[in-house]
Amino acid sequence: MHIENIQIPEPIALNAWCKGRTVFIELTDGRTISFPAARFRILSKATDEQLKEVMVRLNGYALRWENLDEDLTVKGIVLGNFQLPLPE
Repeated sequence: MHIENIQIPEPIALNAWCKGRTVFIELTDGRTISFPAARFRILSKATDEQLKEVMVRLNGYALRWENLDEDLTVKGIVLGNFQLPLPE
């Protein structure tokens, strides 16, 4: 049995925005994904206004909140690499 090395492209963000306490990311492959701000230490303590200041950086490979000094990789988010557990 021969298994070929399949290359899966890294997810790239086209756009990011927040609605309430949820961050949304539009990806180049047509998907829109979201995650609760409560899953990351710094974002969980941010105000709604601070969350809305999200920017796509590094050619779509990262999200940045300048005023919070927070950076998250799109790949990590897509893979579910969250810092905090789901709130109970």
